[in-house]
Amino acid sequence: MPPRLLNPFGRLTAKLPPAGDGQRIGLLGGSFNPPHAAHALISAIALRRLQLDRIWWLITPGNPLKTGGETIALADRVAACRALVHDPRIEITTFEAELPTAYTAATLDHLALRRPGTQFVWVMGADCLAQFHRWYRWRHIFSSLPIAVVDRPGWRLAASASPAASTFARRRVPEARATTLAGLKAPAWTLLTGPLSPLSSTQLRGERRISPQPAGEAAATRVKT
Repeated sequence: MPPRLLNPFGRLTAKLPPAGDGQRIGLLGGSFNPPHAAHALISAIALRRLQLDRIWWLITPGNPLKTGGETIALADRVAACRALVHDPRIEITTFEAELPTAYTAATLDHLALRRPGTQFVWVMGADCLAQFHRWYRWRHIFSSLPIAVVDRPGWRLAASASPAASTFARRRVPEARATTLAGLKAPAWTLLTGPLSPLSSTQLRGERRISPQPAGEAAATRVKT
């Protein structure tokens, strides 16, 4: 288990996107290594089904569950995200690089301190829920804000049977009530269905190893929309 930090919130000067009291903002975190059409699809589904005002892509400087050698430079990932995204409601952010840890639990504590009046919703794919119990302080994350899980090809059953889903089974919100999720007290979560994309960053990294190209161009040239 990582050591508990003396300052889990990081520097209060970390630059956050603007957010007003009462705004509904989705948080889609990840390495985006590289970003792809499934990230954009998940965002579109969350924006529509949860009636969000905006969604922030939290591009982490490094994923604690992955080795550093697999991750391309942060600047290249940011450039690839900006080349992929065309919806002005999607904000590309890198403020996690200014925090003392890459763990999501600390990021959410920081946002609760800085934006107490904003209604944040954590957004992730069903593949993430399937292994969510491996995340640092995952129960704390579930209890910090509502969570929207978007279906991914081949992951629905594994996600629904996961330790996290089982632990918070009584707090699951019917999909028909998804529009109310942002205003609910955590823990609260729902599983959203919608169009599916088979793309994954792992798949695209494998293709890149076979046919190398500049990291900053990978998503823009390989992703089909």
